[in-house]
Amino acid sequence: MKLYNTLTRSIDELKPLRGNNVKIYTCGLTVYSQPHIGNWLGYIYWDELVRALRAEGYAVERTQNITDVGHLTSDDDNGEDKMEKGAHREGITAWDVASKYIAIAEKESAALGLLPADHLVRATDMIPQQIAFAQELDSKGFLYEISGDGMYFDTAKLHDYGELARLDIEGLAAGARVSVEGKRNITDFAVWKFSPTDVKRDMEWDSPWGKGFPGWHLECSVIARETLGDQIDIHTGGIDHIPVHHTNEIAQTEAITGKPFSQFWVHNNHLKSDGTKISKSLGNVYTLKDIQDRGYDLAAFRVFALGKHYRTEGNFTWENLEAAANRLQRWREAMATRWQEQVLPTAEQDINGHDFEEELYAALADDLNTPKALQLIDGIADKALAGAVCGSCLDTVAEFVSKYLGIVTSVADITNDQKKTIATRETARANKDWATSDQLRDKLAEQGIGLRDTPHGSLWYRS
Repeated sequence: MKLYNTLTRSIDELKPLRGNNVKIYTCGLTVYSQPHIGNWLGYIYWDELVRALRAEGYAVERTQNITDVGHLTSDDDNGEDKMEKGAHREGITAWDVASKYIAIAEKESAALGLLPADHLVRATDMIPQQIAFAQELDSKGFLYEISGDGMYFDTAKLHDYGELARLDIEGLAAGARVSVEGKRNITDFAVWKFSPTDVKRDMEWDSPWGKGFPGWHLECSVIARETLGDQIDIHTGGIDHIPVHHTNEIAQTEAITGKPFSQFWVHNNHLKSDGTKISKSLGNVYTLKDIQDRGYDLAAFRVFALGKHYRTEGNFTWENLEAAANRLQRWREAMATRWQEQVLPTAEQDINGHDFEEELYAALADDLNTPKALQLIDGIADKALAGAVCGSCLDTVAEFVSKYLGIVTSVADITNDQKKTIATRETARANKDWATSDQLRDKLAEQGIGLRDTPHGSLWYRS
């Protein structure tokens, strides 16, 4: 398995720290509002990463956090906590906001066919551990207090701070990350924020430094360490996390352990919508429900996502989703031919499941080359519809596509009555009784069965 490593800026071969076991940490959702399709994109890629690693024979253990406290509306340690913002917007407590959107996220994750993380941990479930972690940082001299604001990490104490993002710290524009008065360095960040004195927060805890709540970066360092250990193999997230969130995770963790936090840092690029940044003000924020309400299978969105490489920028349009849906439909039409070999030529059944499996593995091991993997399925579909793939081979292909790409392409056989209807229609076509032929086609269409007329006879598919 080779992956692009943001830390080295090169495609490196994965060599797990613990034999055959791969430990992965994935930055999870901040559960303060309805997730949109851009939020889900990365999780499809990280699901694919887990599937690809297992295809290579690795034992994978993955942790994903749930951010339900501490994520401020800006990266400069100013602004409102997003959970509190959600509470004000909906007129309920921050705890209720978290419960509401965790339930939605779990439902949508299952609908997308995402494999569940081995450890799915809410930030609020590890507050004591976060406080203990911050105390250790404090005892090592990495923290200082800004009166009335919080405890901050002194980034000047680390010689390699900003290595992941290759930050030009001296060249950073004044004010770029220093909105909080009292910071010693432009890149310093909050580890523990103090509660305001004039209002009671829904989420706040007693600590050695006073009542408050953890900074956003703290939870990931702590949850990763508590569930996976001091060092992990792969840390995943969006490219927007590189300069601040992931850089600060590394600083905290390595200040405690003195060891490299993660061997690989793997980042997915963003998704645009209608050619522009996803934004409520532009009216181009789409959800999975929006996709389903338009009659699309969510598997089509997964095909759309995997149709681009995880490191390239994507663009969602309804036309692009339609193309993905058509691609998926063609695969399913092809898989339906496994029930219909009697009407197909068999002279060129030159594809076998073993060859496809090896080619699929090779594509996924090459920095998750999902576009190539999908092209392999296209090739199988073309040959299947031309009668050049045996039914048992198609079963094997469908199994691999489902297991390693998370896309269901296999279809069940039709009933004997439906087969008789197709045979009757074939007779009508032979007799040029087009009215009866059309009537029977319409009857099958009402039952969700489509027909493709070929020189070898009519091939059915589930429409």
